Amino acid sequence: MTAAAARVRKIESQLQRVIAELIAREVKDPRVGSVTVTAVRLSADMGVARIYVAPFASRHDPGEVLQGLTHAGGFLRGQVGRQLGLRHAPRLEFALDDSAEKAARLTGLIDRARAEDQAKH
Repeated sequence: MTAAAARVRKIESQLQRVIAELIAREVKDPRVGSVTVTAVRLSADMGVARIYVAPFASRHDPGEVLQGLTHAGGFLRGQVGRQLGLRHAPRLEFALDDSAEKAARLTGLIDRARAEDQAKH
């Protein structure tokens, strides 16, 4: 891994930690509720950070959660820049992480295929 790639990974990790803490403690938007920050991916120029989140135990649908996070994006960006000492904090884009949902669906398909296979033999 190059030094630049290592730096990007380090910043992504720091962003994930700081943003998760900020969402839990500072974001008061009722649409957001409880979310897990599952990953952060920085663009090559580090100008944009895509934040992957998984809402849980939320009274709002995932689209509303994303709207709440986007609404809080400016505040979060400012706080991230201050806490991490970044001269230029990246613009934050939020996206749903549906990997757990996909994994559950695949597991269900595999289990059903196994049951059908066992029923045939």
